[in-house]
Amino acid sequence: MTRSPENNWRPSASRNAIEARARLLSRIRRFFEERNVLEVETPLMTTAGNSDPNIQSISTDSLRKQYLRTSAEYAMKRLLASGHRNVYELGRVFRAGEQGQYHHPEFTMLEWYRSGMDYLDLASEVLDLIRFCGQGQFDDWDERRVSYSELMAEHTGLDPFNCSETDLSALAAERGIMTGPLGLQEWLDLLIAEVVQPDLPGETLTVVYDFPPEQAALARIRPDDPPVAERFEVYLGQMELANGYQELTDANEQLRRFEKENRLREIRGEEVAPIDMNLVLALRHGLPDCSGVALGVDRLLMSILKLDRIDTVLSFSSDRI
Repeated sequence: MTRSPENNWRPSASRNAIEARARLLSRIRRFFEERNVLEVETPLMTTAGNSDPNIQSISTDSLRKQYLRTSAEYAMKRLLASGHRNVYELGRVFRAGEQGQYHHPEFTMLEWYRSGMDYLDLASEVLDLIRFCGQGQFDDWDERRVSYSELMAEHTGLDPFNCSETDLSALAAERGIMTGPLGLQEWLDLLIAEVVQPDLPGETLTVVYDFPPEQAALARIRPDDPPVAERFEVYLGQMELANGYQELTDANEQLRRFEKENRLREIRGEEVAPIDMNLVLALRHGLPDCSGVALGVDRLLMSILKLDRIDTVLSFSSDRI
């Protein structure tokens, strides 16, 4: 059914969803207050874009080019380097080209950082938060922790640390997934989304941990055999909800990763992102040993209300602004 343009002034979310959002935000703040984690606010605008080739920033026209933040991560790490130890932020973030059932160009992200806490302990805190916010709704859900390599082997029969693009493309063809040429990491991301994620059990909190080093992003790499990125993701049923790291503290390595991502952007014909040298300088000053995580608040609200589209929990979706 086509919606009448005359009704575009109306909210895209129901009154119940709008009120539930207010209760959820209040409960999140209560959770961190009880754990003595400080709420902070950082700028929505930045002069540095996100160099991750899989995340597209939204830029603005002004006296100097600026970007709407895709995450509060860089600024929050600068606070950590300046002496704060446990902080969180509830705020809006922005990403171009993200629109769909679970994606929206403007959405609410919860990010928090815990000094001296191991990344797998932080994953446990994420599960605590989910249950606290669910107020009993998720208490009976099963909990599973599985490494990235174990999960891929279960669902694809392949070892993600020792497989080729040919192996992955052949598996995709067997599953009826048709696409153009992709690199190894792009194949892995596609198969996670199209094969693994839809097959995750419902009513289960799944923690996936220890990713290939090529997917480290801002996570520390542990020199195992093979090396692994100390990263985790949390799934609420089949929905990806949170992404966390044992944070990289090496400024030179971080700068190398930014430069590598920008080289990939050049190869793809995309805009090269200005590097956030303030973050690099903060790391050189000294970031405490810490773990951090980002969680999609809108997705959590969708799960609590048993809704299946993100625009049903947003006061006004992008087609109504």
